[in-house]
Amino acid sequence: MLHPSPIVRRRSRRIMVGSVPVGGDAPISVQSMTNTETCDVAATVGQINQLAAAGADIVRVSVPSMDAAAAFAKIRPQVGVPLVADIHFDYKIALAVAKTGVDCLRINPGNIGREDRVRAVIEAARDNGIPIRIGVNAGSLEKELQRKYPEPCADAMVESALRHIEILDRHDFHDFKVSLKASDIFMTVEAYRKLAPQIEQPLHLGITEAGGLRGGTVKSSIGLGLLLMDGIGDTIRISLAADPVEEVKVGWDILKSMRLRAKGINFVACPSCSRQNFDVIATMNELERRLEDVREPLDVAVIGCYVNGPGESREAHVGVTGGAPRNLVFVGGKPHHKVESGSLIDDLEQTIRAALAAQAEERESAAGSLIAKA
Repeated sequence: MLHPSPIVRRRSRRIMVGSVPVGGDAPISVQSMTNTETCDVAATVGQINQLAAAGADIVRVSVPSMDAAAAFAKIRPQVGVPLVADIHFDYKIALAVAKTGVDCLRINPGNIGREDRVRAVIEAARDNGIPIRIGVNAGSLEKELQRKYPEPCADAMVESALRHIEILDRHDFHDFKVSLKASDIFMTVEAYRKLAPQIEQPLHLGITEAGGLRGGTVKSSIGLGLLLMDGIGDTIRISLAADPVEEVKVGWDILKSMRLRAKGINFVACPSCSRQNFDVIATMNELERRLEDVREPLDVAVIGCYVNGPGESREAHVGVTGGAPRNLVFVGGKPHHKVESGSLIDDLEQTIRAALAAQAEERESAAGSLIAKA
């Protein structure tokens, strides 16, 4: 039940993206990015709120023009989640956004142009307490690096990152994080592994342009899983050609599966076979739909038969083992009651919500005891 992760995380400097700490011993945060037209303020605010409701800790918004910067100034006060402004090339946009309460600037210093422009952006970030994210992508490396390397590779990505980092170091600015993204898993993992020991700043993980919902989830899970297993990574974004809310869900599922962070129900469910005594797939689909609102962690096992059912159910907070004529429900690792398949979904939802309420009551009682002792 909610065993701690054995992963030892890389030590990194902590920065603050609004109210969210990134790096140090802070929990690994989950990010996503809006895909609405930024100048459509209502649509962008609506999507940001959807992402926050799904569990996004940080949301990035593209700001490609001064009109978009003006729209961003209207968006910022309407949402509570920290916002990152994604800006390329035009330093004037960065200067405009820095005055709006933005929580982080995603901008590569080497792409801004003259030294005075770079200095102006860095000073605006410093004066307003805004961290910077250096974002290196294999598909948009500097032209001189494209000439130096015959094709995109991890070494080229690391060299690009170090060039941008050197600019910030030269101006004594250290509140930044770095990402090194490629659509190729091997290149991405190699690049992060090479850069991680060279800097102290937090690392933002992602497989860029990973693909659609299914393929992109698989690629992101493999790539990020390898890095997170190494202890590398302080914040993650899953890049999917899908509803951005799905990026948040996948990000959380990755962290939950690696025991790095817990939110919502952690389901253990069998793939089902002819031994099943109830429809496992239909039960899981409906439980996931009904329990999407749950934010507190809880382990739930849904197993269709008695082969693995009792063992998995005993290890979960709530579990069900398929049986005939009735299924056996476990609570707290012990058999609790039996229920017919026709009532199983309703019964499980009620049992799960009761377990969550009991957990909340235990936490409140423990907190009250601590206050009384103090």
